[in-house]
Amino acid sequence: MRSFWFNKLSVIFSPKQPLSWLILSIISILALIALFGSSSSNAIDSESRRPVSVIYTNYRRIKEQAAVDYLELRSVSIGGGIRQKELGLCGKERENFVPCHNVSANLLSGFKEGDELDRHCEFFMGAERCLVCPPKEYKIPLRWPSGRDVIWTGNVKITKDQFLSSGSMTKRLMLLEENQIAFHSEDGLIFDGVKDYSRQLAEMIGLGSDTEFPQAGVRTILDINCGFGSFGAHLLSLKIMMVCIAAYEATGSQVQLSLERGLPAMIGNFIARQLPYPSLSYDMVHCAQCGIIWDEKNGMSLLEVDRVLKPGGYFVLTSPTSRQQGSSSRGKKKTLVNPIEELTQQLCWTLLAQQDETCIWQKTANVDCYASRKQHAIQLCKEGDDAQSYYHPLVPCISGTSSKRWIAIQNRSSGSELSSDEIKVHGKYFEPEEFYEDLQFWRSAVQNYWSLLTPLIFSDHPKRPGDEDPLPPFNMIRNVMDMSANYGGLNAALLEEKKSVWVMNVVPARTSNVLPLILNRGFTGAMHDWCEPFPTYPRTYDMLHANGLLSLLTSERCSMIDLLLEMDRILRPEGWVILSDKMGAIEMARTLSTQVRWEARVIDLQNGSDQRLLVCQKPFVKR
Repeated sequence: MRSFWFNKLSVIFSPKQPLSWLILSIISILALIALFGSSSSNAIDSESRRPVSVIYTNYRRIKEQAAVDYLELRSVSIGGGIRQKELGLCGKERENFVPCHNVSANLLSGFKEGDELDRHCEFFMGAERCLVCPPKEYKIPLRWPSGRDVIWTGNVKITKDQFLSSGSMTKRLMLLEENQIAFHSEDGLIFDGVKDYSRQLAEMIGLGSDTEFPQAGVRTILDINCGFGSFGAHLLSLKIMMVCIAAYEATGSQVQLSLERGLPAMIGNFIARQLPYPSLSYDMVHCAQCGIIWDEKNGMSLLEVDRVLKPGGYFVLTSPTSRQQGSSSRGKKKTLVNPIEELTQQLCWTLLAQQDETCIWQKTANVDCYASRKQHAIQLCKEGDDAQSYYHPLVPCISGTSSKRWIAIQNRSSGSELSSDEIKVHGKYFEPEEFYEDLQFWRSAVQNYWSLLTPLIFSDHPKRPGDEDPLPPFNMIRNVMDMSANYGGLNAALLEEKKSVWVMNVVPARTSNVLPLILNRGFTGAMHDWCEPFPTYPRTYDMLHANGLLSLLTSERCSMIDLLLEMDRILRPEGWVILSDKMGAIEMARTLSTQVRWEARVIDLQNGSDQRLLVCQKPFVKR
């Protein structure tokens, strides 16, 4: 689907036009610029009393477009119209390619006992540059929220046998209907009692229903080996952020299926390295038949759960191997949890309840508990406050006990708005004033995005020719990856505007460690080095956004074309890119965008700075 902008540009910049036509066009546009420039002073005076956020008025749009068209035409007339050579298309074998997770190469390099499934980016460096194409049967996902419950079978790599295989409670409950996979029944109810299961967990921790999770401090949940996301889909409807994390799978990927449904997920495991989250990140960690043997390797996996779990948080374990007769939560403790009982005691976890196949432990909120343990217990880590974690090796010690962020989840703010005291806890990396200024900036920016890009991206009625009118919320975008999230201001502004999208907030490695602040706001996010590929499958995000990332990577001497290739890999066909940066970096990105076949346009914000927006759309390229 080509937009009006790009259709217009293709006519203007056709290489067949004579030089005299170009010169005449330049003169005409200069006249327009002069006309609008002379007539705009009164408009500026009248606008000076309006809020800062209202910057995209009609006259500025026209003036901005004329100026940009002039610059484009000038570059063509000077000879700068030489088009960058487009990159070739990858072979069919890379349709579901995930860099850094080449199991065959890892095995040949000597990795074994599960390490071959781990992340090894050193073998990816120097790989062939090409564009990852979608499968032949790929179709644009259904609009949200319909696409949460029904996906196209051609969009994911899964065999028919995997529909019948045993696994998590959601993995075995899909319905295969011709060329679609359905995750709900005709009356809209979720299969296999997911709603009942959610209510059961709430009652086991003393709540009346699962709608009360936020009041108990549970806003973010890490779901280990989530199946295909039905539990997360239900919680997302309750405005509880559940993130699926699972190891790389060549077919039948839980992460790929979840993301195709528009649900938060990323590749990760507990094999040898820490997850890309800081300590004390999640309110609850959930494992339903996740296949991890928790007492292996001296309980290293359970220690990693403890590291990312906040004080007062919950660990939920549902496993058929733990099934006992009856439903009493007392008198069976030793028989049910015997394999990990000693470990949980050393971690200062309390077994709150046990019912059928499910056990729930609560992590202590009292840091003094660790001093009262028996001798030879697991040691406390000797770490600095808020130590960064970016795929570091798993550690055989208890993390986070010295952190200023050691605050019980029950004592935190219930919404995304943090109290001044909570903000000060993170003051090591920024001043509180910066946080509030960032929030105000993104409130303005989101309004401007809507004003500028409607109806291209956030259309009120995003239907294609022949489609019926879509049902509310009329949203073309299900998820957004903010590749340089700063304090999560874009995420907060989208929530305030009641836009029904979720945001993956990525904090670039080697920058200020503000990810704990983002996670404490109830958002999801991860730390990532953008000189490396992101741990996700192709075509999993609808929009990519980055503010200042291009300049950051230039200072780190990373390849911009490699970054754009990675963005193209994880962006779905017809998806959008919004880059905000200095003019030099934007112009370089615009030039390189032709190599990845994006339709691109530079937008001058007309605010007196050298900041520019680069708005791109990825075409639906078929082999």
